[in-house]
Amino acid sequence: MAEERGELEERIIIKDQHTKEIDLVNRDPKHINEDVVKVDFEDVIAEPVGTYSFDGVWKSSYTTFTVSKYWCYRLLSALLGIPLAVLWGFLFALISFCHIWAVVPCIKSYLIEIQCVSRIYSLCIHTFCDPLFEALAKICSNIRVAVRKET
Repeated sequence: MAEERGELEERIIIKDQHTKEIDLVNRDPKHINEDVVKVDFEDVIAEPVGTYSFDGVWKSSYTTFTVSKYWCYRLLSALLGIPLAVLWGFLFALISFCHIWAVVPCIKSYLIEIQCVSRIYSLCIHTFCDPLFEALAKICSNIRVAVRKET
């Protein structure tokens, strides 16, 4: 009974990950596009002092810019949002698949194999190089350097 309940809870948790509620108000909770996409009328079009257009033209330009930007974005997202979501979903699934089934196993295999090579290399260094360098150290330890100043 406890096993069945655990499996049911696990299935509910897995289902909730794919059908969780999304926030329709705050659509960028991690602030990914905070500094990139915020382009307002004042960021693009500005009239310096002394070169003002008619007030009606300025207001109409502001309204035209804002409304056309808003509706063009909505139209583009309606036309291309779902196909691009499928494309990005496929791409990230492919990246995840390659990472899980190829990259991590290759790295783990490499680390296992390099550990064996590391032990053999260390053994060779200690066997052949240590005696050589100890002999050189004993030879060089009897060298004395004297510095004299001649006038």
